Amino acid sequence: MEIATPPIEVVRRPDISKDAPSRATEGQIIYAIGDVHGCYDQLVRLLAAIAEDAKAHEGGRRPLLLLAGDYIDRGPQSDRVIATLVWLARHSPFELVMLKGNHEAMLLDFIDRPFHAKGWLRVGGATTLAAYGVSLPEGEQAIADRCEAIRDEFMDQLPASHLDLLRSMPSRAVRGDYMFVHAGVRPGLPLARQDERDFLWIRDDFLENGQPLEKVIVHGHSWTSAAPVFTPWRIGIDTGAYRTGALTAVRLGAPVIEFIQARQVQPTA
Repeated sequence: MEIATPPIEVVRRPDISKDAPSRATEGQIIYAIGDVHGCYDQLVRLLAAIAEDAKAHEGGRRPLLLLAGDYIDRGPQSDRVIATLVWLARHSPFELVMLKGNHEAMLLDFIDRPFHAKGWLRVGGATTLAAYGVSLPEGEQAIADRCEAIRDEFMDQLPASHLDLLRSMPSRAVRGDYMFVHAGVRPGLPLARQDERDFLWIRDDFLENGQPLEKVIVHGHSWTSAAPVFTPWRIGIDTGAYRTGALTAVRLGAPVIEFIQARQVQPTA
């Protein structure tokens, strides 16, 4: 029996940016989406809302749709999320950038070194394997003994188009006054000298930094609630969709920054 999923609503969060003006984006409207983590229903609804919103901002350069990584793991439908991204890469009217997140990096590492990268299975990788029809044996030792076989079964189920997309993802993008990465940057280090590992993994050193940066950093990876984070030097768009039910995008390049969320409707008592 198929389990009914809660309906998805779209809400706007103008309160977060407090009507702060958007900085320069080289004349381009930009929509950046936070960590999806297998939440296919929210992604599809948010993409539809972005397409509708873009109609009100037509003119000038083609809009940019940027996704900040972590498309897989934890949520239940990683396979459908990646299939959607493959479709977007072929058919989207937007300019498209899909950044790599640390979870994509772990998946690729598991493919290349299944035994050494088996820790991925404990941080959401098992849900991704399940979405592609791959079951894990019970027990840590059984998993360790069968890592290569699990990897091989996964590769049998993973469409080549999905793997090609995962392998092609960049780790950063820059537009005007904004830099987009999955996790953040190393404070005190020029952006031109940053390490990709920090783009994918950094947390406290970046989040706790109070000093100005060369660019406003738009990122995912870290969340504490369903509310995005807006400061003068960073915009956090991961809102824990797999836990909170809220997937968030920020629109930049229009006169005012605005956040758009697709979130599960909470049942009323």
